[in-house]
Amino acid sequence: MNRCVLINYFMLTLFCSTKEQARSELIQTLNISMELQCSLKKVYAGEIVVNEVNFVRKCIATDTSQYDLWGKLLCTNFKISFITDDPMPLQKFHYKNLLLGEHDVPLTCIEQIVTVNDTKRKQKVLGPNQKLKFNPTELIIYCKDFRIVRFRFDEAGPESAKKVCLAIAHYSQPTDLQLLFAFEYVGEIYHNPAKKVNGIDPGGGASGQQTPLFETYSDWDREIKRTGASEWRVCSVNEGYMISTCLPEYFVVPSSLADQDLKLYSYSFIGRRMPLWSWNHPNGSALVRMANIKDVLQQRRIDQRICNAITRSHPLRSDVYKSDLDKCLPNIQEIQAAHNKLKQLCVDDPFDETEEKWLSSLENTRWLEYIRAFLKHSAELVYMMECKHVSVVLQEEEGRDLSCLAASLIQVMLDPYFRTIVGFQSLIQKEWVMAGYQFLDRCNHLKRSDKESPLFLMFLDCVWQLLEQYPAAFEFSEVYLTILYDSARISLFGTFLFNCPHQRVKESTEFAISKNIQLGDEKGLRFPCVWDWSLQFTSRDRLLFHNPLYVGKSTPSVHNGALRTFKRSKKNYSSTLRGVPPALKNGIIGDQEFLPRRNSLILKLKPEFFHSAEGQSHSMEQYFRDWFAKPVDLHGVILPHLSGTQIKLWKLCYFRWVPEAQINHGGSITAFHRASLLADEVDMLNRSLRQYKSNSSLQGHCSELDQSRMYFRANGLNDTSGTPDFLSSSFPFSPVGNLCRWSILGTPLSKFLSGAKIWLSTETLANED
Repeated sequence: MNRCVLINYFMLTLFCSTKEQARSELIQTLNISMELQCSLKKVYAGEIVVNEVNFVRKCIATDTSQYDLWGKLLCTNFKISFITDDPMPLQKFHYKNLLLGEHDVPLTCIEQIVTVNDTKRKQKVLGPNQKLKFNPTELIIYCKDFRIVRFRFDEAGPESAKKVCLAIAHYSQPTDLQLLFAFEYVGEIYHNPAKKVNGIDPGGGASGQQTPLFETYSDWDREIKRTGASEWRVCSVNEGYMISTCLPEYFVVPSSLADQDLKLYSYSFIGRRMPLWSWNHPNGSALVRMANIKDVLQQRRIDQRICNAITRSHPLRSDVYKSDLDKCLPNIQEIQAAHNKLKQLCVDDPFDETEEKWLSSLENTRWLEYIRAFLKHSAELVYMMECKHVSVVLQEEEGRDLSCLAASLIQVMLDPYFRTIVGFQSLIQKEWVMAGYQFLDRCNHLKRSDKESPLFLMFLDCVWQLLEQYPAAFEFSEVYLTILYDSARISLFGTFLFNCPHQRVKESTEFAISKNIQLGDEKGLRFPCVWDWSLQFTSRDRLLFHNPLYVGKSTPSVHNGALRTFKRSKKNYSSTLRGVPPALKNGIIGDQEFLPRRNSLILKLKPEFFHSAEGQSHSMEQYFRDWFAKPVDLHGVILPHLSGTQIKLWKLCYFRWVPEAQINHGGSITAFHRASLLADEVDMLNRSLRQYKSNSSLQGHCSELDQSRMYFRANGLNDTSGTPDFLSSSFPFSPVGNLCRWSILGTPLSKFLSGAKIWLSTETLANED
């Protein structure tokens, strides 16, 4: 190193006029070099490099090696990293994640690892603790986010290539929960607090407000008061998880149910999952989740007692409507099968066939059909609460899968608070994390494929459908939803790591004891929270979370130096598609005249859906007709359009790694860009007007105008700048370094998605000719 410094100094003295200038140039060069090395070798507390191999080629294009990158492939206990000094070809936008580099893949995002030997024409799916009988010339990594990453070892040492492949297979498929990286990270933090990355305390939403985690009594109490649920109370009967290990310590129950009754009734429910309050309508109707009652002899009595308690909690003493989700919605196995087919369709070369055939294949996956089913059923239950003024009980065998999705969708449709960023995050905490959704099993962090099911992704997809149809009603953007899906695949955040809160406490306490960590009064280790977005993104990148089309509830106004708040008239901000000729809706032919009505909300339901079938179905049909005929209240109820092409494929999430699907200077991002500039310009005008009316100083005026909530900002009031040349339909994802495409036809992943039982095969697959 000293020799290199002397050589650099000698060379600089030849080109610089003075020694002082040469010294200054050398210091600047060394600083840049040190920053580069730090960024290339960035590891976190508890992260260790377990294996590496040099002279690796990362494949970018399938038809040419012209754009391939050369570098080093590393495997740590957190991720795989590809470190290269090559400049990115055609790279004009650098999207940064503070935790992951441009070429990094978290180990929990890896779905399957395939090694290939060109000479022997062999390939093998690698599982943990396996042997590899041939030296790999190629490594193909299939990711859960539909990405494919390819590495070539033509110039690398054969043994080193084999070792790094085996290391990736071993560390990406842990056999125990405590082997996930989050435990090593938090353990190191507790021993060395100075190493923490932006802290490990939970909370901190994207908008700077605190996201309630519903881990405490006070969070639930505030939610009761926010919704006006006066006849409900926070119950602490499960403190210390004494009643049920898959329920939170605190939850809400009818005030008329005593703790002693709850303890007695709990034994009759599957998993001892008693009725769980989710939300209250302003008219008094409640949304409740409940597992099935397993005690057949006591079923009728207990069910009647619970329903009576819910009825007494309603100001009108209205009846309770029970929806058996297991009977009216697809099960988790069907959803997983549809996801596998969707992945095969999107990951394989999707544009080789005719458009008609591809669309037919998309329909055959049944993914969009299931999206429509959840939206439709949720809208029907919205009708029950909104129009019929009855409380709704969502019943499911265990009450922790389909009910998470249905309850969340109903609240998004009914409550505008859950369409804000902080509100949406609190909804996920309340209905998914604390209610015991099995993230560990459903996301398959430990590669137990028989329990995997993408219910959380389906929920985000359903919300995206609503966002597409009512863009002005949501504070967050589709970029935010996509990043949220990606964050569930990062094994650092405790939010999406466990099957229930009790598992976090139990496993982390055992880990703390094994590592001699003193917990004090803490209930288990505190893991980083995904809602602290500063761990992953800079403040500038977090601006991408904000939807520029969003119309807030109210706008601050300054009058005579006093701050006021005024509500906008619905007529002024309504972006409704209703009340216009059908032929103009969304620029397509109206569905009522030309599209089949079999998927419409306005259709006759099955007789068993209501007690009085004909009258009730007519009432529901009339409710939906009336609702779609009126202007949209962006801060009231929103209902989904379900007919024909109004349920779409979420291209940004599923196609962002497909170069053939890229639309340069096009797609939804162009509208996002234009809307951001317009929103920022309007905001600048509003602030200028407020500053003028309040007679503020010029200095204060300038400092306020420097603030913006938009990623794309207007340069001035007369800004006419064109679309940035780095925009594409997959913005801000798909940097060129991740655009590798490789057909999965005939590969192990293709056979696995088709139903073949070869997952984690220990035998070499058949030779490929």
